[in-house]
Amino acid sequence: MSFEMEHELDAAYVMPTFGRSPVEFVSGAGMTLTDSAGREYLDFLAGIGVCSLGHGHPVLTRALEEQAKKLLHVSNYFYVEHRGAVAALLSKLANGDAAGARELAEAVRSGDEQVVRTAAAPAEGEQVWQTFFANSGAEANECSMKLARLYARRAGNGGNTIVCLRGGFHGRTLETLAATMQDRLQDAFRPLPGGFVACTPNDVDELRAIFERLGSEVCAVMIEPIQGESGVHPLDAAFVQAAAELVHGVGGVLISDEVQAGVFRCGAPFAIQLAGVTPDIMSLAKGIAGGVPMGACVARAEVAQVFHPGDHGTTFGGSCLAVAAAEAVLCELVLGGYAERAREVGAYLAERLAELPHVVEVRGAGLMRGCDVDEAAGDAHDIVARALDAGAVINATGAHTLRFLPPLICTKADVDALMDVLAAVVI
Repeated sequence: MSFEMEHELDAAYVMPTFGRSPVEFVSGAGMTLTDSAGREYLDFLAGIGVCSLGHGHPVLTRALEEQAKKLLHVSNYFYVEHRGAVAALLSKLANGDAAGARELAEAVRSGDEQVVRTAAAPAEGEQVWQTFFANSGAEANECSMKLARLYARRAGNGGNTIVCLRGGFHGRTLETLAATMQDRLQDAFRPLPGGFVACTPNDVDELRAIFERLGSEVCAVMIEPIQGESGVHPLDAAFVQAAAELVHGVGGVLISDEVQAGVFRCGAPFAIQLAGVTPDIMSLAKGIAGGVPMGACVARAEVAQVFHPGDHGTTFGGSCLAVAAAEAVLCELVLGGYAERAREVGAYLAERLAELPHVVEVRGAGLMRGCDVDEAAGDAHDIVARALDAGAVINATGAHTLRFLPPLICTKADVDALMDVLAAVVI
């Protein structure tokens, strides 16, 4: 069907919740997207940080083809092939156990059941993490918040208030919107669910004052180690450490929203690990399955086990297809050296962005980068449009902020190609 027909049908029958660029992508390979007219584009958005292995990666494609021939869905009333292996691998990664994750990923790829059993078994004293599989980041965050409140009720301090950060973003459901401390997103949908308190990012004094006022009424602090939708703003390590200390001091839990910054994007399995902090609960999505819709709530077992059958659920979460995709993606990320690549290429991207005219600040970690441009550069959304015309897909989070979330297969040569485009359009 032609682009014109797709545009016509979309305009007539699809709800107008997005302002779309006038392009229809129909295929992709690696870092390249191809539109309906056959024109190629360099992809530095990756479906908003989703396509972690780029487009058409053979490892993911093969896993999807094999699983699609076998089974797509049976529901969570039954056991599902690959699901336990993915959860075990997430447990190793949550512990920062690179060697253990590598051993398990190799075992999973080998298909030898005894080797998998040995590699997956926790060592004496090893923290075990358990996972609930969902379909999106919003669902993962819903689960994380429900778990935090249920833990407080059944095994913790009895509180029900969650401290969230201004400028954060946790999803579009009413509950996750209530946790998203941005008036421009909340105002049209009030009244919103209660039980949330706002704190300024990196303001330890304000955070301490909240705990002095509320004490054990606080069941959780929920953070994004790097706030993506506000323009790629990292939290200070000292603030993250203070959040963990304060919430644990009143018997609550620390939730790390890793939906955008996690799954190796920032040069570590999870971005909070860059601050030297281990949370109690993590929310994952986006890059975990390389483009197949998937979310996950990962929690320390002693927290996760307050859930009983019937307390939470999903129809599609953890489907046969989704967990097969996640297994393929996570094994490739673990075994392919993608953490090192994200750190190295991400640092190079930051250096090259800082060299551009009109760029006044570059932020982020790994392959999650944002940069602010000055007034003379004009509106960042216009820069995005000009870049698209020139053959590069980027993103703007505000009038003066550009965001870059390329696939984790990105190379320095890809960065150089992007800079050639940006040098011509950031004027």
